[in-house]
Amino acid sequence: MIAKTTTRLIAATPLIAVLAACGGGAADEDSQEAAAASDAPPEIGQRQENFEGIGDAFKAIRSQLEAGSPDMAIITASATEINQRAQKVSGFFPEGSSIEAGYDTEALATIWEKPEEFSKAANNFVAASTGLRTAAESGDGAAVGSAAKILGGTCKACHDKFRVDDD
Repeated sequence: MIAKTTTRLIAATPLIAVLAACGGGAADEDSQEAAAASDAPPEIGQRQENFEGIGDAFKAIRSQLEAGSPDMAIITASATEINQRAQKVSGFFPEGSSIEAGYDTEALATIWEKPEEFSKAANNFVAASTGLRTAAESGDGAAVGSAAKILGGTCKACHDKFRVDDD
């Protein structure tokens, strides 16, 4: 019994070595990705969380505007959240934190190649978010709709120049 087990183990050793070698590349890639993620500037995760929050709040506003009777309290709270988050955006882009630098992000190096343009786009976003918040506070659904279109335009303008096209 022991002889059979030993013989099978000896016979299987080359197969185990080959399988380990084949899988080793994937394990190495996973290790490299984990190392890259751990080396990533913390601002990448912060900006991704911030933009997800902005997106969620914007969806809540759009949903309310599409409703027969929008809840202005939800719109105002969401517009306020967008405005607060918009003011943080420019602080989440340390130089070199782009997709070209190997990070898991959609930020393009153009952000740092054209810093004045990026700063202007970020400022336009903050101004539009302030306009949306003001419109929401007024309780005027039509004004909110107009301000939401303006805000969406600032998002698109920035994405077109400074973000990976994910279409």
